[in-house]
Amino acid sequence: MAELLLHLTEGPLWEAARGLGTYEMSTRGCTLHEVGFIHCSLPHQLDGVAEALYGAGSRAGASDQDLVVLVIDPARLPVPVRYEAAAPGGEEFPHVYGPVPVDAVVEVRSWSREEGGQA
Repeated sequence: MAELLLHLTEGPLWEAARGLGTYEMSTRGCTLHEVGFIHCSLPHQLDGVAEALYGAGSRAGASDQDLVVLVIDPARLPVPVRYEAAAPGGEEFPHVYGPVPVDAVVEVRSWSREEGGQA
């Protein structure tokens, strides 16, 4: 079984996706259609991603209580997952090249930065 993918998002965005049947946000404030893929992380990458997207300097619009981690089973995705680096030789992150069906999300975890991650 492939390693589960993680995606940090705002709870209301996930709730809206559940009603539509697919999740299509790439990253904070950007859609799949704007970016071309959905940014994900592996477990050891999530803290850095959370700090970069929702750290002290970029908190407008989402409190810690609004954030959730989507746990995605790549075996349930009908679209490709590619591991890519932002810069040559950099750390590779999983990117999902298409909408994530809600049934590919096998768990939703709350997120709290104060507790160092998932609550």
